[in-house]
Amino acid sequence: MIDFQHVTKAYGKGSVKAVDDLNLHIGKGKVFCFIGPNGAGKTTTIRLLTGILSPTEGTVTIGGYDMAKQPLEAKRLIGYVPDQHDLYDRLTGLEYLRFMADMYEVSEHDRKERIEHYLDVFDLRDAIGQQVRSYSRGMKQKLTVIGALVHQPPVWVLDEPMVGLDPRAAHVLKEEMRRHCDAGNTVFFSTHVLEVAERLCDEIAIIDKGRLIAQGTLEELRSGHADESLEQLFLTLTEDAEVAGQ
Repeated sequence: MIDFQHVTKAYGKGSVKAVDDLNLHIGKGKVFCFIGPNGAGKTTTIRLLTGILSPTEGTVTIGGYDMAKQPLEAKRLIGYVPDQHDLYDRLTGLEYLRFMADMYEVSEHDRKERIEHYLDVFDLRDAIGQQVRSYSRGMKQKLTVIGALVHQPPVWVLDEPMVGLDPRAAHVLKEEMRRHCDAGNTVFFSTHVLEVAERLCDEIAIIDKGRLIAQGTLEELRSGHADESLEQLFLTLTEDAEVAGQ
């Protein structure tokens, strides 16, 4: 469903590589977790995946569509929750969700059914008639999540999605991520909360200084490191990569 083939994103006339020769393949029905230290290239990778940035080299393919050559077809398959809320503050929550449904040409019947469902799931019904500028950070996060799901995308991309959510909303979001994949879809998300990644993810990739240093199931990553937690593995693998790069 998601393919990165030798993807590099360079800045400063190629002297700085935020992403360096990245190869990834992520199939259907998987919760895929992308982790790494601050500045490792996670958000750049997500912006390449969603078509916000274009690679310096390589190709990004979503559902068989090349993001560079067929951007509209590729982007229609994606629901994106960014790490910051770029919302229209003077719209009401409901107007924003209707706008998102219009963008993806969701029918009146489907949008009404889905919006009603997610408003209850994320406990946002009481605020949906208010302007977005009156929302708390957590409420904006919930609205962004609903907006990303209203067209039922095959690929759901989330950048640090738990930030700002209360424990109940975070629990609901994790359940929705699992349910989305159980229906045959794909979830790609980044997080610094390694306990969440350890419990929720089917597959994990670790990036450091723009390069992929490990990928696989938790059991595969534990090869040679039996019984270590994901946090311990993360520290070991990133330290090893640091030493190798010196």
